Amino acid sequence: MYTVPNTPNSPVVVMIGGGQLARMTHQAAIALGQTLRVLAHGTDEPAAQVTPDVVLGSHTDLDALRQAAKGASVLTFDHEHVPTEHLEKLVAEGVTVAPPPQALVHAQDKLLMRRRLEALGAPVPRYTEITSVEDVEAFVRRIDGPVVIKTIRGGYDGKGVSMADDMEKAREIVAGYLADGVPVLAEERVEMRRELAALVARSPFGQGAAWPVVETVQRNGICVEAYAPAPGLSDELGAEAQELGLRLANELGVVGVLAVELFETVDGKLLVNELAMRPHNSGHWTMDGAVTSQFEQHLRAVLDYPLGDTSAIAPVTVMANVLGAPETPAMSMDERMHHLFARMPEAKVHLYGKGERPGRKIGHVNMLGSDVTDLRERAVRAAHWLSHAEWTDGWDSHAE
Repeated sequence: MYTVPNTPNSPVVVMIGGGQLARMTHQAAIALGQTLRVLAHGTDEPAAQVTPDVVLGSHTDLDALRQAAKGASVLTFDHEHVPTEHLEKLVAEGVTVAPPPQALVHAQDKLLMRRRLEALGAPVPRYTEITSVEDVEAFVRRIDGPVVIKTIRGGYDGKGVSMADDMEKAREIVAGYLADGVPVLAEERVEMRRELAALVARSPFGQGAAWPVVETVQRNGICVEAYAPAPGLSDELGAEAQELGLRLANELGVVGVLAVELFETVDGKLLVNELAMRPHNSGHWTMDGAVTSQFEQHLRAVLDYPLGDTSAIAPVTVMANVLGAPETPAMSMDERMHHLFARMPEAKVHLYGKGERPGRKIGHVNMLGSDVTDLRERAVRAAHWLSHAEWTDGWDSHAE
């Protein structure tokens, strides 16, 4: 551990995980006169590169968690993978955990989440627990259509999610998981128009705030683009999504940011897909496109400060993720940035300090304006340039 003390009397927020979410939360902490402490596996992780207050260790090691939490005002999360029993022990020892473990478990355990949401009357796809191949056979017959097989714990960014178009494929997937001792559930594959995300925040005092609902675009299980607000979303459906997010945050006892990933079905209904109780990829647009970013808001919420204004500051913001190219370009990222800013001075770039590898999230680009089609084209082009060092339209800066 190497550490620099916070300024006198400033709160100490510790975030478990040293990824890009912790890195961007630290950026927000600086503006609030604070230093975010992080528990990271190594000094090369994105957050560990930028904060001077780092505890090295694993999120599965109770002693490392205790060391990170020592003297902290509140402990919060960059990811949901901390064992629930460890968090319960920390709470019993007097550590303030936000969100508390009884809330966070609903983002850790998909089966528990489905059952709780169903009990709360929230709209969810049809689902069932799978303990045998016979279970999935019965579910496929009941659904009479394609299904999705999900690991109950541990999946993210498309990992732990498998599609089955027919009975034979469903049997094969389930048999493989069960042979490996991995608990799974099955859900119907929803006929959807698109995916949405309702991002909200809640404080311990019970104050809630909601950002405009966004449309997200997924490719290979990874969010590649987000449009804020969701184009063509009716005021009624947008309000319904925001109210659902705020209600779930309150019912589950969430403290901090909650992302409710939603399916908008072909018949105009909403279904809850996933929950994330932390800053979320669908909220990266808020760094430049909202009065209060999700990262500042998360800090405000876990510290029980009054929440910030969630209004958009532009008619439209488009976020495009920068994903590592199949082959890392010979051109350095620094030179790629030079070229990008020469062509698109309005681009807002956020890089995570990660090494480049195929498909890895290494940053994102935000574009603000009024025309979603134009902004999407420019944001995606900028992100592709940063990852591949090639312009999708063949533009040559030297020729220009």
